[in-house]
Amino acid sequence: MGASVLLAPAVHAAEPWPAKPIRLIVPAAPGGAVDIVARVTAERLTTALGKQVVVENRTGADGTIGLDALAKAPPDGHTLAAVTDAITVLGFLQRNLPFDPQASFAPITLTVTQPRVLAVHRSVPAASFREFVALAKARPGSIAYASGSAAHRLTAELIKTRAGIDMVHVPYKGGAHAVAELVGGQVPSAVVGLSPVLPHARAGRLRILGVTSGARSPLVPDVPTLAESGLPGFDVYEWIMVLAPANTPRPVVDRLNSELTRILTLPAVRERLEAASLEAKPSSPREAEGLISEGHARWAKLIKELGLHLDAQ
Repeated sequence: MGASVLLAPAVHAAEPWPAKPIRLIVPAAPGGAVDIVARVTAERLTTALGKQVVVENRTGADGTIGLDALAKAPPDGHTLAAVTDAITVLGFLQRNLPFDPQASFAPITLTVTQPRVLAVHRSVPAASFREFVALAKARPGSIAYASGSAAHRLTAELIKTRAGIDMVHVPYKGGAHAVAELVGGQVPSAVVGLSPVLPHARAGRLRILGVTSGARSPLVPDVPTLAESGLPGFDVYEWIMVLAPANTPRPVVDRLNSELTRILTLPAVRERLEAASLEAKPSSPREAEGLISEGHARWAKLIKELGLHLDAQ
């Protein structure tokens, strides 16, 4: 009897993972880039792990509701989240966060990247970023811009500061929602990720005036960068990664990293992501952790240098 009691913890520790369905939280509205990445990977991850991976959209408070749910989940590998680089600015935009953006999570892997864009409704009389700047300077404070996250807004505020223009911020719950309002003419401009904008730009409903990344996007090679258009050195891009709660066992993190890396290199998956204007770029957990730390440090420096005062949206 004593031997069986002594063996019990070892037997329990050796229980296979996953032992139940996995919840993949998306702290954003359905239809956006994060949702697309989550659903594309969840489908393949379900097959690889032999347990259902269920995507759960938990929107609100610029992603903090979903991230709080992840931070409070048991660190057993059965709750994950797909998040954008907005996580690197939350600590500067919201007071009394219920979690630490750097310490409360265990990064699994980077999944995709995409540039952000400045897009305008087709009725806006500006065919280039330089013309848009001239228009904004001629009408200070009268042009609104939409954003779908805190990181989108911070990018837009950086554009405003660097270009010397004044615009009014209109927040939305996700890039897809912001773009829908832009298409409908409720707002004249938006700074969001490329993926929700591109189909409308190709259909002539919107115009992309510039990409925020340092290099042109192969998906819109004719669209210049903001760095080319009067803001030298401007280089901001969006990334999406998968996180687990802090203290998730290392073997689980490594298994998830291995499976997601394999999934993201499959030609069929890359094609689906590219169709959504997303470039697959898996990474190691350490590299993903470094992106969060680097982003946090960069935005902290910029916010201080530029004197930006941003409220959470």
